[in-house]
Amino acid sequence: MRYDAYCMVDRTFFDAPGEAQDEEYAFAAAGRELPAGWRKVRQDDWLVCTPEGTRRPAQGWKVHASGCRDNAEKILDAIHEFCVPRGIPFKFLRGQHLLQLRNMKYAARGASGKLVTVYPADERELREVLEGVEALVGGEPGPYILSDLRFHQGPLYVRYGGFVERHVVSEKGVLEPAIERPDGTLVPDRRLPGFHVPEWVTLPEFLRPHAEARRAESLAGLPYTVRRPLHFSNGGGVYVAEDTRTGREVILKEARPHAGLTADGRDAVSRLQWERDVLERLAGVDAVPAVLDYFTVGDHHFLAQELVEGRPLSKFFGLKYPETGPRADPAEIAAYTEWAMSVCRAVEDAVASVHARGIVFGDLHPYNILVTDDGRVGLIDFEVAAPADSGAVRMLGHPAYAAPRDRAGFAADTYALACIKLAVFLPLTALLRLDLHKSAELADEIAARFPVPREFLDSAVREIVGAGRRADAHDRLRGRAGRPPRPRADHRDWPAVRGSLAGAILASATPTRDDRLFPGDIAQFSTGALNLAHGAAGVLYALDVTGAGRHPEHEQWLLERATRREQRARLGFYDGLHGTAFALGHLGHHDAARQILDRCMGEQWQRLGTDLYSGLSGVGLNLLHFAQTTGDSALRVAALDVAATVARRLGSETDVPELSGGRYPRAGLLHGSSGPALLFIRCHEATGDPAFLDLATTALRQDLRRCVTRDDGALHVNEGWRSLPYLAEGSAGVALVLDLLRGHRDDDHLQAAAAGALISSSSQFYVQSGLFNGRAGIISHLAAVSPERPPYRDPLVAAQIEALSWHALEYQGQLAFPGEQLLRLSMDLATGSAGVLLALGSALHTEPVHLPFLGR
Repeated sequence: MRYDAYCMVDRTFFDAPGEAQDEEYAFAAAGRELPAGWRKVRQDDWLVCTPEGTRRPAQGWKVHASGCRDNAEKILDAIHEFCVPRGIPFKFLRGQHLLQLRNMKYAARGASGKLVTVYPADERELREVLEGVEALVGGEPGPYILSDLRFHQGPLYVRYGGFVERHVVSEKGVLEPAIERPDGTLVPDRRLPGFHVPEWVTLPEFLRPHAEARRAESLAGLPYTVRRPLHFSNGGGVYVAEDTRTGREVILKEARPHAGLTADGRDAVSRLQWERDVLERLAGVDAVPAVLDYFTVGDHHFLAQELVEGRPLSKFFGLKYPETGPRADPAEIAAYTEWAMSVCRAVEDAVASVHARGIVFGDLHPYNILVTDDGRVGLIDFEVAAPADSGAVRMLGHPAYAAPRDRAGFAADTYALACIKLAVFLPLTALLRLDLHKSAELADEIAARFPVPREFLDSAVREIVGAGRRADAHDRLRGRAGRPPRPRADHRDWPAVRGSLAGAILASATPTRDDRLFPGDIAQFSTGALNLAHGAAGVLYALDVTGAGRHPEHEQWLLERATRREQRARLGFYDGLHGTAFALGHLGHHDAARQILDRCMGEQWQRLGTDLYSGLSGVGLNLLHFAQTTGDSALRVAALDVAATVARRLGSETDVPELSGGRYPRAGLLHGSSGPALLFIRCHEATGDPAFLDLATTALRQDLRRCVTRDDGALHVNEGWRSLPYLAEGSAGVALVLDLLRGHRDDDHLQAAAAGALISSSSQFYVQSGLFNGRAGIISHLAAVSPERPPYRDPLVAAQIEALSWHALEYQGQLAFPGEQLLRLSMDLATGSAGVLLALGSALHTEPVHLPFLGR
């Protein structure tokens, strides 16, 4: 859901609102001059206004103001007018476009509605700000800020939290914003959707009536008892509840006013009222839930509707989808095919019954289709449904099924139906958002694996491509001259594939931008554009080690920005300066690498977590690497000091829970205990000390404790609600380190785990193609552990290389791959084309290719 806002700027790559949007939508206050003695500094989405020479506490009660498109300027002007003469610091969003993004349906709920933040010096000034600004704009509408306590009827809210940026390693093992307890201990500054006061802080007396008013807003006195939540968005929740009058289970849909906006500015309340009206028009249609009630609690609106039987069609992929590779059972495939086609017919019938009432469903996808065990189908979530003749513009829709804008009326649903026909056999239709013609390739792949009638598939492709585009569909995807090469398990094709991938990466470069060189995942806008995972360092490293060349002009871009002293730069190996130093050293820029390394050594590295991605394991491995390449004994001492710190924090094999993620620390190579295990293995190799192997064994067993062996023998990292085979947080990454440990010490437990991980990396279907969370990472695992040399001769490796074509796309005539969730192309190492390039290199290149520190 976080990706939605980053899809709005560019149709090809993820991007954040930039200077053009700032100029067009900036608040007047952004250009207003402050009096002498004040300074205004840009910080991410904010402009921070601070009087010089004043000292403020590091934490305390802060005031937030929310606002809407129509009153944001008024509220901001009032706070500006109140705070500047009194010397009270504040910050505000730069413009209307950022306020819109923060209030959209799938924006972060904890930050929703925040337009301005004010930093009072103490409780006296807190009351002065609240009462003073309330007198100017009290009662102005705005989204409820869920993490805060509302003052009167808004738009002002309060929360106790940090004023300055401090961090602490949380119980989950990651750095989180921090506040300080009275004894000086840093603890996480919780920014969750719910008002919370730290246990050592007393709520000011004048705020108690407002807290009582918040507690009074509940379902108490209404005939519904919430049993469990199903879904949350910025617009509200969806719950299963019991009607206490009848004992019947119902669905309650909640809508928050002024929140959960669509691009046209409609909020969740207006959409819920719209849905109620549409459902009433569809009353009596078997596949549609009945309206039971509509009511308000405080400002929140609720729609009670019939609970439709069944599970989402999306759930059946995990329950029924058959193995379609060499181990496939033809009878199982045939049974699945019959079931899937019957479900598609039932969905068509359900949609036809809606169309018969003149209604376009508008948001048809497998999460909104409920299927019973006997194959009956129900439809849910009608908030964007509309009369076919209304001319309503669709503002929401699942990206894998949302029709292009040229499909009006019922055609939007028939497009989605065509996507579902392909998705039940190969759920990769999100790729069609980038290229409608990809549907023909998916259809060919389905026909090769399932006994589906060709007309069933061809009719879907014709519907997806559309009448105006049908003429060139065959030419473009079935033999068109100049088509980029596809990955193949043949070393003779490797130079052409490598050249095409590199061509796409280099063609995407934006050297005139400061915030990125190569377009990648949305994380590059929060971690910076320099690092290994999502920045220039990772892309340039992948290009070089795979033989795709050195690119001095892009190296210069990285050098210039990496050597700037940016206070907010991260330290980690994959998300920060340590990885940047590694890449620059690898590329021969030794002086710059050492300069960055020295800068990192001057920071408080002890505050980091223990993981490989952003924590101490990556730091220790990098220091050990530079100690070995430079002969600097001080770096070796520092590396072993870091390893000792990690060892002290490690604990025993049973000191971790049996689940990964969520409220627990994550397992896996990049975020779990396999990263420390890798550090300990390399420390043993550097020192010969067997104690490091004991530590590595304990760390790996911690991650294996959080794995589950499935019925087919596959070993996956267990998150409770799902299990993962991937490189970053799944069994493939654990297995890479396990393989290195087995080179020094082996036992039956490790052998069994390695065998299970090999099965998990032999699946035919992976949703994504990327290195960290997709098929490319699977290839890296298989190539590393394969007994074949070169690895592409291994049938398991070859099958995964060939299947990369499922995700292959085109950028400026060259081969490229999509990023996370398949929504946009990505060129970075973690999620995109550079990671695919590195993975292919691990199997096809003439020299060993791997992620740093993972070579044998």
